[in-house]
Amino acid sequence: MKFTLGWLREYLDTDATLDRIVDRLTALGLEVESVVDRGAALAPFTVARVTEARPHPDADRLRVCRVDAGKGEVDVVCGAPNARAGMKGVFAPLGARLPGTGTVLEKRAIRGVTGLGMLCSERELGLSDDHEGIVELPDDAPVGAPFATVLGLDDPVIDLAVTPDRGDCLGVLGVARDLAAAGLGRFAPPPVAPMAGSGPSRIEAALDFPADAAGACPLFVGRTISGVRNRPSPAWLQNRLRAAGLRPVSALVDITNLVTLERARPLHVFDADRLSGNRLCARLARAGETLEALDGRTHELDPDMTVIADGRGPAALAGIVGGMATACTPDTVNVFLESALFDPVRTAATGRKLRIESDARHRFERGVDRAGAAEGAERATRLILDLCGGEASDPTVAGAAPGDGRPVRFRPSQVRALGGLDMPPDRAFAILEALGFAPEPSPDRAHALCRAPSWRHDIDGEADLVEEVLRVEGYDAIPAVSPPRPRAVARPGLDVQLPGQRAEVEPVGGRQQHRGQFPGVEGGARHRRPRLGEEREVEGGVVRDERAAGREHGERGGGGGGGRQP
Repeated sequence: MKFTLGWLREYLDTDATLDRIVDRLTALGLEVESVVDRGAALAPFTVARVTEARPHPDADRLRVCRVDAGKGEVDVVCGAPNARAGMKGVFAPLGARLPGTGTVLEKRAIRGVTGLGMLCSERELGLSDDHEGIVELPDDAPVGAPFATVLGLDDPVIDLAVTPDRGDCLGVLGVARDLAAAGLGRFAPPPVAPMAGSGPSRIEAALDFPADAAGACPLFVGRTISGVRNRPSPAWLQNRLRAAGLRPVSALVDITNLVTLERARPLHVFDADRLSGNRLCARLARAGETLEALDGRTHELDPDMTVIADGRGPAALAGIVGGMATACTPDTVNVFLESALFDPVRTAATGRKLRIESDARHRFERGVDRAGAAEGAERATRLILDLCGGEASDPTVAGAAPGDGRPVRFRPSQVRALGGLDMPPDRAFAILEALGFAPEPSPDRAHALCRAPSWRHDIDGEADLVEEVLRVEGYDAIPAVSPPRPRAVARPGLDVQLPGQRAEVEPVGGRQQHRGQFPGVEGGARHRRPRLGEEREVEGGVVRDERAAGREHGERGGGGGGGRQP
C-alpha cells in the first residue's frame, strides 16, 4: 500500500514529522517497508522557458532551442515535435542523471551543434512511458523553480506492508484513522454528502442468486451519469496514482482507482452505451460463459464465479476485473457507476483459479467496509461531475448491507490480565471510541459493550479488543517482567560419580560390566554404552534395563570374547 505524505495529511490534521509518523505506523502494526524521497532524484530538474526555437542547420527533425532556466540562456538540441518558442518545460543541466533511463547528460555535439542540457519527456523523468513529446508546464510555473516542487513531486512516498486482517488500511483513510487514535493528530475524512439525482437511472441494478448463494453479492449500488467528457485526469490525480504505483488511464478510470486507494472501496465504470439492455445483474456465471477481460485475456467461467451481466452475458468479473466490451474509452459519453459488496472467499477462489491479480481483488478478498458501498459511489460521483462534467441520476440499489455484528463485552481489567499493562478504564474506552468501536460503558465503568465497525472484520471477542487497546497505547508501554526462577543454578538431571563411590565388576553375558552406585537409583546402574532401544528413563537420568539386555544378549548368541554361554 503506497501513498504520499501529503495525501495522508489531507485526512490527518497533524504537525508530526515524517520520522515520527513512520515510527508510529510500525508500532501500530502497519510495518513501513520503505520511504522514497522522489524529490531527491528530481532535484537537478528546473522549470525553463523556451525563448527561441529555430531549425537545426543539419537535421530536418531537430530544433535548436534557446532555453532560460533561471541562470542565463543556453542552447538545447531537441527532437520533440511540441518544442516551440514561448512554452515552458523541464530542463536538465549537464551532469544530471535521468531517472527514467539512467543516462547521465554529457556535453556533446549533435550534428555539429553542442547542447548544454536537455528538455525532458515524462519517460526520461521516470513519470510514465510517454515520450511522444517533452513535458509542457503551466504558463504560471516560475522559471528556475524546482520542477518537483511545482508539480508536487517532492512529496515522500510511504510503502506499508498491510497484514491480511487489516483490509481497512488498504485505504489512506484507514491509516489516518489509526494514527489519529494513537494521538498523532485529528482524523479529518472528506465529507461525503448524498447527491440529489436528476431522475431514475436508465440502467437498473439487480441481483439474481439462489438462496444458498445469496451472500455472493448482498448489495449492489449504481447510478447512470450522462454527458461526461472522459479527458485525461488532472496532474494532481495522476501524481497520486503514479506515487501509488498505478498508471493513469483516463479521468473516469483514474477516479475509481483514486477512491479505491482513498477508502479501500473498489468501484467500476461501464460505458452505458455499450451495455445491452437496461439492466445490470449480479449473478453466478453459467456453464460455457466467457469474458474478454481488461487484462487482455479471455477467461472461461464456471458456476462458482460471480459476474455482473447485461443482456448479452458477463460484462465484468465481480470484484476482480472488468470486460473489454463495456470498457470506457476517450469517446465515452454516458457511464454506469457500480459499487457493490462481494463475498471475500468466492472472490479469492475465482481470482486464484483464473490467475488474475488486481487491486480490487486484493481488497475484496480481505474484506471491504460492509457499509461503504453507497458512500463510495457518492464520493466517485462527485469527482466525476467535478472533473468530467455530466448529470447524475438517482442511485439504483439492489439488496442491503449485512447488519452489525454481535456486541462484544470489554472489561478494562483484562488489559492488565491479558496484556500486563495498568490502564485507567476511561483511557481504554477513549482508544476504542477513536477506532470506531462505540463503547457503551456500564455505570461503574467496569465493562462496556462494543460493536466492531463495519470496516473491521477481524474482531471476534474481548481479547481482540484488548489487543486493539495495547497496540494503540504502544507495546513498549508494557513493563518488562522477568519470569520467576526457583533456583539460580539448575540441578543436573543425573549426578556424576563422586570419589569414594564404589564400583563393582561383574560378568554379564560373557562381558565384564562395571556396577556403580548413583544417588537416587536403587541398586545402582551398570555402565555400558546402550544399544538403540535398550534404555529407559529413571528420575531424569537414562539407565539400562540390564535384565532385558542380558536376555537379548543371550538370544543373540553372546559374543565379545566369552563365546556362547551354556
